Amino acid sequence: MERADNPPRPARQSSVDLLVVGGGIMGLWAAVHAERLGMQTLLVDADRFGQGASGGLLGALMPHMPDKWSEKKQFQFDALVSLEKEIAALEAATGLSAGYRRAGRLIPLPKPHLLEIARGHSRDAETHWYQDGREFHWHVLGAAPVQGWIDPSAGGSGFVFDTLAARVAPRALLKVLVNFLAGAKHVRLMEGLRIDGIDPERGVATTSEGDIRFGRCILSAGHDSFPILDGLTHGRQSSLGQPVKGQAALLKTNVDGSLPVIFRDGLYIVPHEGGLVAIGSTSENRFDDPLSTDGQLDDLLIAARAMAPILADAEVLERWAGLRPKAVDRDPMVGAHPDHPSLIALTGGFKVSFGLAHRLAEAAVREAADMACCFKLPQTFTLASHIAVVSRKT
Repeated sequence: MERADNPPRPARQSSVDLLVVGGGIMGLWAAVHAERLGMQTLLVDADRFGQGASGGLLGALMPHMPDKWSEKKQFQFDALVSLEKEIAALEAATGLSAGYRRAGRLIPLPKPHLLEIARGHSRDAETHWYQDGREFHWHVLGAAPVQGWIDPSAGGSGFVFDTLAARVAPRALLKVLVNFLAGAKHVRLMEGLRIDGIDPERGVATTSEGDIRFGRCILSAGHDSFPILDGLTHGRQSSLGQPVKGQAALLKTNVDGSLPVIFRDGLYIVPHEGGLVAIGSTSENRFDDPLSTDGQLDDLLIAARAMAPILADAEVLERWAGLRPKAVDRDPMVGAHPDHPSLIALTGGFKVSFGLAHRLAEAAVREAADMACCFKLPQTFTLASHIAVVSRKT
């Protein structure tokens, strides 16, 4: 990604209404919402924007199963539907493409009992998957809806094709966000500046180049957010979150970018524009090198080539590994710290960040601005809820 233009570095001390720490997908969306509200904001990142887990390859935007409906599933559904309009607005403003397409998702059903479960999910989707006259479906089919993409034998009992799932090119979306913010009137961007400490009571962030005073601070530094939050949370029995390693690969072949995402048992096969296909991903709680790839990715590639034989001879353009932020209760972590209201968490997206970040960031920014939100976050998403979890663990 191209480097954003940096403002002058802090000279002893600077001041800002809103400081956003971390320029991944969460922090960038937070800065976009801050710009829309006219908040004087500084977005800082220790490295380059989007260089962490956000700079991966997959970009699959997958809905929850439509059964056992809950406020969390409703929130995700609304976010996935609204993202299309949000991205279109940014693309119109920048003239760039984010590689977004509501391509759908194809799930093979290898066993007969999965067919009956899928039929139940289809009825559930008819009940829950609609908004403002738009309906989305969980079709149960005897054969794949497209030929030459998935191995027909993978669906011994049929296939599911859901029309809600979508995909986005992660690095392309990051570039769109950075480009939009480069022309912002109220947001300044600063790369290569590490925040060494945050004192929410004094409203001060410490750096090697001077202090930054803030009215509110949104902490969106991925898994690096957890040690900071841990240090400010008394009575914890465990950490508020951890990094989870993921590995993925990018292939090049003659594949139509409009094909649906294939998903089965943790394997994602995601077509993108230009004949690119992303394969992923692992979830590793233990690892020696966070940025290396190994035999686990090799196994994913073997499984992907078997599932989609058209990929058998596809060239591997890139092998990727990175650390995703997983909160202790798995759900995203958003909201003011109960003991330090000027510090607002925005992290813990793990596998759902790209589908929810725009809504989570809006909630965080509006809380920073003391403004009401037009939607409600699920209770389990709040930082207070996560703190309650680690405070009662033994």
